[in-house]
Amino acid sequence: MRENKNMSESPSRAAKEAPAKKQKLSSDENSNPDLSGDENDDAVSVESGNNAERPDTPTNTANAPGRKSWGKGKWKSKKCRYSFKCVNSLREDHGQPLFGVQFNWHSKEGDPLVFATVGSNRVTLYECHSQGEIRLLQSYVDADAEENFYTCAWTYDTNTSHPLLAVAGSRGIIRVINHVSMQCIKHYVGHGNAINELKFHPRDPNLLLSVSKDHALRLWNIQTDTLVAIFGGVEGHRDEVLSADFDLLGEKIMSCGMDHSLKLWRINSERMQRAIRGSYEYNPSKTNRPFVSQKIHFPDFSTRDIHRNYVDCVRWLGDLILSKVSERLTDSEPHCPCCPERWRDPEGRFCCVQSCENAIVCWKPGKMEDDIDHIKANESNVTILGRFDYSQCDIWYMRFSMDFWQKMLALGNQVGKLYVWDLEVEDPHKAKCTTLTLPKCTSAIRQTSFSRDSSILIAVCDDASIWRWDRQR
Repeated sequence: MRENKNMSESPSRAAKEAPAKKQKLSSDENSNPDLSGDENDDAVSVESGNNAERPDTPTNTANAPGRKSWGKGKWKSKKCRYSFKCVNSLREDHGQPLFGVQFNWHSKEGDPLVFATVGSNRVTLYECHSQGEIRLLQSYVDADAEENFYTCAWTYDTNTSHPLLAVAGSRGIIRVINHVSMQCIKHYVGHGNAINELKFHPRDPNLLLSVSKDHALRLWNIQTDTLVAIFGGVEGHRDEVLSADFDLLGEKIMSCGMDHSLKLWRINSERMQRAIRGSYEYNPSKTNRPFVSQKIHFPDFSTRDIHRNYVDCVRWLGDLILSKVSERLTDSEPHCPCCPERWRDPEGRFCCVQSCENAIVCWKPGKMEDDIDHIKANESNVTILGRFDYSQCDIWYMRFSMDFWQKMLALGNQVGKLYVWDLEVEDPHKAKCTTLTLPKCTSAIRQTSFSRDSSILIAVCDDASIWRWDRQR
């Protein structure tokens, strides 16, 4: 693959000196990754091999174990009403793990479906077309070869309606790319370490949430280039924050991390609403004073009773929460890590029997009848509503996704198997699952993303491969 032109300025010094200055960012639209197509491989349902050990970092992934010899043949789940077929795959030439993938849900009806992948110091944009075609649009390479992008998120420019893509990773610098003008138009420095996830507000396209290895979350206004608030400190996360999500109304944030905890932060409070309004009114050309960011030290709810290890992904499902833990503990563990004073019960279970590994847990703060908008900060109860079981997903930084209408849930495991659950059930316990596998897909699936119309599911892997699954009508 012909190398693309690099980002023009040093990402560390340039970003610190002029966080709002435009960076020229060019791309070679004719550059092409190694497109190793597997268009005719049909899905099969199998059981995979042994578990692999968790690596120390997201970029140091344990190799997948040997695989069984698998048969081939079109497979359709008898349990779930959704079925998918793999229609194409490709592999990016850098050969490094792809940590993130996101479809642009802001495109207009009739426009091509566009998704972005991030991995190594590369950001790549693709278009999905009929007959399974995946067409390369643009590829951007950071000037720093040591950068490793972990996450990306789409929004749009409220003035021009141009789609914008925010990316971030190991250097802790947020870059905002306009792929219409093919430029990096903004970059922000603030976090003291790597950024693990980015999320845009569901109703305000200018509000960007970032979570970091520095134990904090930050809320930015990308229209006025202001840092609205920092969530962390006294009662914040005690270790790396791995994931966070806005609820559908954009009134609450749920975050999770390596400290095993999940924390609720309200941004519909008068204090936060005043800060957001102030961020829009701030004009640095009319004042010498910097914008005063809010420092939120106390979450509105916190629990360590759901999981007993790294919590590496969290999403809102209406007023409920879905979260997953990253790895299993050994059977020799004598007590519950989330509350060490309590021990195993006579049947060998931890005291927090709701805690589970190799499962996405559906839960809510407080009791079943409690209104989440009136949960007190000192609330100690949680209600477990259901779990979505999977296997061989013991390495951390493996993230699940939902479609736009929250009707489907997808997660990949460390040996290339993909799970898709039907969420259109009243009882989460009754959610049915489709498992999708391919003989050639044997690497850890780091993240998945549905197109807005739910017709396409993209999965990205540790071996730099991209897999396109089309929903069968």
